[in-house]
Amino acid sequence: MATYVGNNASMHDNACMYDNASIYDNASMYGNARMYDNARMHDNAKLTDTPLYGNALLSHDAIVNHISDYITLGPALSSGQYTTAFIDARIGIRVTCGCFSGTIEEFISAIHETHAENFPAKAQYLAFAACIRAHFAAREMLPHNQTDQ
Repeated sequence: MATYVGNNASMHDNACMYDNASIYDNASMYGNARMYDNARMHDNAKLTDTPLYGNALLSHDAIVNHISDYITLGPALSSGQYTTAFIDARIGIRVTCGCFSGTIEEFISAIHETHAENFPAKAQYLAFAACIRAHFAAREMLPHNQTDQ
């Protein structure tokens, strides 16, 4: 398979795609943005001057301007799915995993509801949620996110 650019998706400046990466809907890439492997972007997602690797999925109103603006975890033991969390202009941190898309709190609620009887899956997804929280807490400590520089 090759890279795919479809619908109203756009690439600007020096943005490049490689491998099986795909971008569609109204998603846009700017500056030195790069997409590799099976990374996907759709909806109104925006990627600027940042690489997107692996099985990452940016959707909805994603705004990724730095490598710290997203994290991808997986594959999950129960489904083989990857979980991606990213900065979303509308809701803050958005988590996507299979057919789920929502806030970190909604993700945790969905884990308890969906995997109540499946302890290994529940434990792994809760660990994903903890990693997502830790990632974005650490992100806030980076100099480019601090207001007093």
